[in-house]
Amino acid sequence: MTDLARVALVTGASRGIGAAVAIELARRGVHVVITARTQGGLEEVDDIIRQAGGTATLLPLDLRDEATLDTLGPSLFERFRRLDVLVCNAATLGRLTPASHILPNDWAEVVAVNLAASWRLIRGCGPLLAVAPAGRAVFLTDEMATRPVAYWGAYGATKAGMQHLALCWAAETRTSNLRVNLFNPGIVGTRLRAEAMPGEVRERLARPEDVAGEIADLCGVEETRHGEIVGAMAHVRA
Repeated sequence: MTDLARVALVTGASRGIGAAVAIELARRGVHVVITARTQGGLEEVDDIIRQAGGTATLLPLDLRDEATLDTLGPSLFERFRRLDVLVCNAATLGRLTPASHILPNDWAEVVAVNLAASWRLIRGCGPLLAVAPAGRAVFLTDEMATRPVAYWGAYGATKAGMQHLALCWAAETRTSNLRVNLFNPGIVGTRLRAEAMPGEVRERLARPEDVAGEIADLCGVEETRHGEIVGAMAHVRA
């Protein structure tokens, strides 16, 4: 990694969309700090990145660990003296159950991963992004954030909260160099999707690689969009 290389933090990067975005950003010359709970998955992504000539730093991290998450911004500054890109991708489905049946532990986990982690990352990494020459933040959202569906209450509520929070941050930084956007990938064949729709034919769904380029574009120095919800067009494979 050169002294001038841009640095990106990607959450949920051990598989799925997070892994695909990290690989694509590394291909474009960005040094990626990849986080997830699964060390083995991070190592597999790191192997792909290095084989393609990119660079990565592995950071095993549970987004429910509030104390560690709060030190992430200062740790990145100590290590790299900068942060140019934040991709908040990690999410958990929770249990698909009636709202009246949501258990406290399940609710706490979904809120921690899907909503509170985004707030903590904005709080901890926002100052670094604000002083970057071309700071970029992208939050992965979902149609459930604006379209309530039976049994998806916990997931949908936390995605809606995250989306609102990100758009508020965008409004607050409109006159700065920072660009904050949301990306709705549509229906993609990820593990979370498989958990929610186990009978679906995954071969007909878009792959994480199909949307990674659009997300990486939102992280680029030439990106001018701000406070927008950008959606992928190709949801189903022929």
